[in-house]
Amino acid sequence: MTASNTSKEKVDLAIKTIVEQVQSGDVHAYTEIIRSFQKQIYIYCYYLLGNKEEAEDAAQDIFIKGLENIRNFSYTVSFSAWLYKIAHHHCIDLLKMKNKGYKFWTSFKKEQAYDQSHRQAYEYDDFIHELLEKLNVDERRILLLRSIEEYSFDEIASIMELKSTTVRKKYERLRKKLLKEKKLGGEIYEHSLKTGG
Repeated sequence: MTASNTSKEKVDLAIKTIVEQVQSGDVHAYTEIIRSFQKQIYIYCYYLLGNKEEAEDAAQDIFIKGLENIRNFSYTVSFSAWLYKIAHHHCIDLLKMKNKGYKFWTSFKKEQAYDQSHRQAYEYDDFIHELLEKLNVDERRILLLRSIEEYSFDEIASIMELKSTTVRKKYERLRKKLLKEKKLGGEIYEHSLKTGG
């Protein structure tokens, strides 16, 4: 067993303990859940909604919904997958209400000032945003959940309410689509596209 697997198991066990405390009525323990997942949920919302303030509001709403429904949670999936499922539905509902037609990233603004040492990181960020604009909503969600959050196809299927084989096929088509992009020749972001289960 690798050190990262051991570390992940410890985190999972700690989360499980906290979830049990909250389900038993210790609402204050929920702050640990918020601390543990706040950054990831915010990033997920930001990449789906494309707006900092909307992502912050959405993350707060998601944690409130999580607390309201935590008694219904059971370990048929990981707690984080359950929380992401709430986030997934919440963001999709927001997008539908705004009737954006799933056109993301139109309001994204570049940083006004950045020094020379950060230029490459900003250019890479710009490329990632540009690349995400070319993807449909399902492709974005799969890419975020698989490459950034490193969920398995089964977990992504549970979050998105799809079959695991469907997610796998969509991901493989997505990989091929992204690797055909000529701007970076594939090598800069190919490492982000996980293969396997």
